[in-house]
Amino acid sequence: IDMNRILTIALMALMLPFYVSAQTSQGDKTDPSTQTAPGDKIIGVYLNGYHNQESKIRIFKEADGTYTAQVCWVRNRCDENGEVYRDEKNPDKSKRNIPCDQIVLMKGLVYNQEKDTWGDTKIYDPVRGIRANATCSFSKPAELKIRGAIMGIGETVYWKKLE
Repeated sequence: IDMNRILTIALMALMLPFYVSAQTSQGDKTDPSTQTAPGDKIIGVYLNGYHNQESKIRIFKEADGTYTAQVCWVRNRCDENGEVYRDEKNPDKSKRNIPCDQIVLMKGLVYNQEKDTWGDTKIYDPVRGIRANATCSFSKPAELKIRGAIMGIGETVYWKKLE
């Protein structure tokens, strides 16, 4: 039995957990979706009472560093026949069959650190079936202000951050 070989194998077995740990933490540094950036404070679940349609919206970070807002819960998601409401007013006909609790409201939201705002995208209003330029900012620590505007005419709504 070669003693050097046994010592080498034993040393490798002892070092393996440290190597795996180093590789895992190195991988986290290159994946933007696992980073905590200043713009990440927008990530969470929000309560929205827009047009008396209570819903929850989840904002999450995409791999490219932008943010997406998607409906994740609707209080009255079914009609009187038990059918789930669909996105029937969507101008994109291919999206009209999406259930109301899975509609993407904003995609590609970009954080502007200088202004402490998120924008460079459009917000979709499924109640009216329209898209508007969107800007988001926190008006209070747990209150997201969303301003949607078309040709300078706009509307502001507030979402309460739950988590």
